[in-house]
Amino acid sequence: MTLEAEGFQVEAYHDGQQALDAFHRRVPDLALLDIRMPRMDGIDLLQRLRGQWLIPVILLTSKDDEIDEVLGLRLGADDYVKKPFSQRILVERIRALLRRHQSAAVKTSTEDDADPVMERGGLRMDAQRHTVTWKGREVVLTVTEFLLLHALAQRPGFVKSRDQLMDVAYDDRIHVDDRTIDSHVKRLRKKMRLVDPEFAAIETLYGIGYRYNGS
Repeated sequence: MTLEAEGFQVEAYHDGQQALDAFHRRVPDLALLDIRMPRMDGIDLLQRLRGQWLIPVILLTSKDDEIDEVLGLRLGADDYVKKPFSQRILVERIRALLRRHQSAAVKTSTEDDADPVMERGGLRMDAQRHTVTWKGREVVLTVTEFLLLHALAQRPGFVKSRDQLMDVAYDDRIHVDDRTIDSHVKRLRKKMRLVDPEFAAIETLYGIGYRYNGS
């Protein structure tokens, strides 16, 4: 009721399997998943979603779901909201994620607007098509992962602090902690290593942040 009052068109499902079946008929602009659902929980549903679609995903977690929360981020969730939460906070998180998703091509365009493709050694990123290849092999990234990789690769050798990466990936009205950025980077590395086990272009500078040194 709250989301519909804010102008969103909402489809609700009682369990994960029902949602997955419905997504095959019509893919939503954003999925809001509770971790604890019958038949198929939020983590299982997230894995299946990420195997087929790039839609933004927010997980709803309880205060006791810290392990599931971290696992969800590593599996490709874009954000999470802890229960109990205010309805206003949830609405703002949804709006912020939709803005990031819709403006990703603009935010990640290169200085030359006529050429949205960035190449850094074996890395090729097309902001308009939201595609990434590493040494000619496609890598499927979420919106958040794409934004983080682009921010790092834009200036190879320069360190980006976690705060700077938060600013790139999240709306300035949304607070996230360091662990959230670390989880996204770990997931990003894992995806790159699936196509190249020797991938080591994203370096961690402990206590400082991350930098890109790909070639």
